[in-house]
Amino acid sequence: MSTAADETVRELMLVMPRLVGRAKRMPPPEQLREFDLAPRHLSLLSLLVLDGAMTVSELAARLGVAPTTVSLLVGDLSRKGVLERREDDTDRRRRIIDISAGSRPAITEWLSPGARAWRRALEPLTADQRRMFVDTLLRYEEVVAAPDEHR
Repeated sequence: MSTAADETVRELMLVMPRLVGRAKRMPPPEQLREFDLAPRHLSLLSLLVLDGAMTVSELAARLGVAPTTVSLLVGDLSRKGVLERREDDTDRRRRIIDISAGSRPAITEWLSPGARAWRRALEPLTADQRRMFVDTLLRYEEVVAAPDEHR
């Protein structure tokens, strides 16, 4: 006899591969294809598209990684001309990271359909339901990353 949870798991096991498959069919813009972008690059670029320019520390906090990790990503993408670093007008020791003017249109066009789809899917939910949805995905990611720790 299957439980309601089993039915939900079954449905998610069917939908998740389709979601991943659709995401993989959204190739990066032509000018970025040669860069072999990884998911961590996509997360960083998404933040910059959605929230605008920010410091390495701010990016690290939002991505949940060490500032040194973000510095490596930024350095890599800066050398390729995808990102630019500029001095913070209010504190010359800080660097502001942003998508380069030449890359912004292509990156925005690439990432916008996904953002619009999430917005449409989440719009009918209450704030608490959206938070539960995100928390559930984060918990799933955590369990998948370290399955033996969560038996």
